[in-house]
Amino acid sequence: MAVSISVLVAVVSLHLMAFVLAIGAERRRSTAKVTPDQYDDFNYCVYASDASTAYGLSAFGLLLISQTVVNGVTKCLCFGKGLVRGLSQTMVVFFFILSWVSFLGAEACLLAGSAKNAYHTKYRAIYGGDDLSCETLRKGCLPEGLP
Repeated sequence: MAVSISVLVAVVSLHLMAFVLAIGAERRRSTAKVTPDQYDDFNYCVYASDASTAYGLSAFGLLLISQTVVNGVTKCLCFGKGLVRGLSQTMVVFFFILSWVSFLGAEACLLAGSAKNAYHTKYRAIYGGDDLSCETLRKGCLPEGLP
């Protein structure tokens, strides 16, 4: 029983830290503004801090560690004594699959949001163009991967 409580505390703590980092990533999304160069030959986008990418990738890592801990403790339901037949086995398998599906969805959202945010923090220039669009990550893209 003591192992179960310590594992539960560890997993919940990791999920809460990932939640806080994902919210921080959303709050620190890159913003951009169009700025002319010193000779006024062309305009370019200047993007703000790239902290959102680091927060998103940190949340990704914490969720990965959490899933590894859960699978290590449960032995992936592949090893050890067999489960008792009946409703309890069905529920365990259902929640195990649900855990993996939600984990993969959260990881995909966090990784995609972080990668897209990192891409938009690079400078882009258009020579002689009047319409320069400084694309940024849309609001709400990173928290979609919250646990």
